[in-house]
Amino acid sequence: MEVVRRRSFGWPLMALMLTCALLVMLPKVYSVRFIVGSRFGWTTFNKVNYTNWVKDKHFYKGDSLFFVYDKHMMNVLELNKTDYEQCNTGHPLHNWTTGTGRDIVPLDTTKTYYFASGYGFCYGGMKVAIHVEKAPLPSKAAPVHSGSTNYIAYHGFSG
Repeated sequence: MEVVRRRSFGWPLMALMLTCALLVMLPKVYSVRFIVGSRFGWTTFNKVNYTNWVKDKHFYKGDSLFFVYDKHMMNVLELNKTDYEQCNTGHPLHNWTTGTGRDIVPLDTTKTYYFASGYGFCYGGMKVAIHVEKAPLPSKAAPVHSGSTNYIAYHGFSG
């Protein structure tokens, strides 16, 4: 009697599907949510210089901004460059204010975003320009030398 063996594609197929799913999710794994103004948030009370806050950061497509502020006094408005420079908040491109004082703005386009708070706070420095770039490809991992920590760092994905 001849024995017929069925070939099972279960495990290899599942591994391939898992790998594909991980590759699709990879850009989201490396996205960063920045708290605008860090520990001070979106305010004029602590004299946050948002131009200085932006200087040491890299913003990439897929990242997001988290604005934390007093919901009774301030808001988050996206402006064009001219209105941003002149603190003209009367006709924003988008009002990101949700009424909670905890607003998340997705950076889903490579461009320079211009944000300001209305009610006169823009004139006090409550505005920020965020330049968003295409995320760089991960560099090849450096070889791990004996005695060094055992992790892989990808250049350009820290916030």
